[in-house]
Amino acid sequence: MSAASSTGGGIGGIGVNVVKAFTAPGGIRLTSLPPLALYVHFPWCVRKCPYCDFNSHEWKGDTFPENEYLDALRTDLELALPLVWGRQVHTVFIGGGTPSLLSAAGLDRLLSDVRALLPLDADAEITLEANPGTFEAAKFAQFRASGVNRLSVGIQSFNEAHLKALGRIHDSTEARRAVEVAAATFDNFNLDLMFALPQQTLAECQADIETALSFAPPHLSLYHLTLEPNTLFAKFPPPLPDDDQSADMQDWIHERTTAAGYERYEVSAYAKPHRQSKHNLNYWRFGDYLGIGAGAHTKLSFPNRVLRQARYKHPATFIEQAKAGAPVQEETEVGPRDLPFEFMLNALRLVEGFPVHRFVERTGLSMTSIEPALQEAEKRGLIVRDHEKIAPTVRGQNFLNDLQALFLKDGR
Repeated sequence: MSAASSTGGGIGGIGVNVVKAFTAPGGIRLTSLPPLALYVHFPWCVRKCPYCDFNSHEWKGDTFPENEYLDALRTDLELALPLVWGRQVHTVFIGGGTPSLLSAAGLDRLLSDVRALLPLDADAEITLEANPGTFEAAKFAQFRASGVNRLSVGIQSFNEAHLKALGRIHDSTEARRAVEVAAATFDNFNLDLMFALPQQTLAECQADIETALSFAPPHLSLYHLTLEPNTLFAKFPPPLPDDDQSADMQDWIHERTTAAGYERYEVSAYAKPHRQSKHNLNYWRFGDYLGIGAGAHTKLSFPNRVLRQARYKHPATFIEQAKAGAPVQEETEVGPRDLPFEFMLNALRLVEGFPVHRFVERTGLSMTSIEPALQEAEKRGLIVRDHEKIAPTVRGQNFLNDLQALFLKDGR
């Protein structure tokens, strides 16, 4: 389905499919709509990392078409407005790629467009992803002045050998300098690190975490390196720590972060009190999000249905399609049989689990629709529950894929 049909055929009118989204009979009935977030995708990076399966593209010229892409983003947002009309946006996340490649003026223009077109919460969390190899202290102060109030820095490791193995464009000195700039410029920032890296020892993992903790970041995202399909690492697998070694790393990380005052609130997310990522929490709580930009994904709720969209992935194609008024490549309705799995795919990542009423509110389904799966999960020791709340056990967290699979339409 093209965006022209799915969003009204242009900025000037509300088309038949927009009216249908709100009024046509559907497979569910929602009594209220969830919170809404905005995701903006920046598709370019200096170099594609061998482990990365995100929609990122190396820019091989002197510069990328910044103004042309910003024009396309504004058009994309304008075309989507009828689907979110009047809904307040609580968080904004600018991800990539490497969005810190944007000029200060470019980011200022982007956020000005967002504020002009959307009712942004006065206290909205606005996050920008940044990589140490693209850090300029003066530019980041300007990003802060433009309204970015949370920075997410892709460190991955402070170890020189591991940075090279991961194909990162920065070295350990630049990594440390980047965190210093982040801490000096932003009150709220996150550090991304990975563990179970090629030939990494437990001691090297511990050194990375200790270095990160020395900067007292409000938030840490600590990911187990996985070999994703269609990446260079999947084609040419590097030597990785075995399951026992990586489990030792994970156990130590949990203990050390707890001792340092961090709460593990999601599979890979650790935060100081009141510093959880509001944007990511919205995903995990099955909130709504409008995604604009190349390859961005959208999930929007309406009184009788839940819709998903995907934009054209290649930057040049996205720009071309946005100019033509049709940036959306795919649009699908999430049916009642798929909603339980989609909800659990997110909600069961949270250590706290979810209140029973949230499942009912966000899916429009009754708890009886998933009772057989809940009983099986409880029997296997993967969840604990009462009449108010459902949460994964430690075993459920360790075998999360098995737990989530119980809610597949053919999984029980």
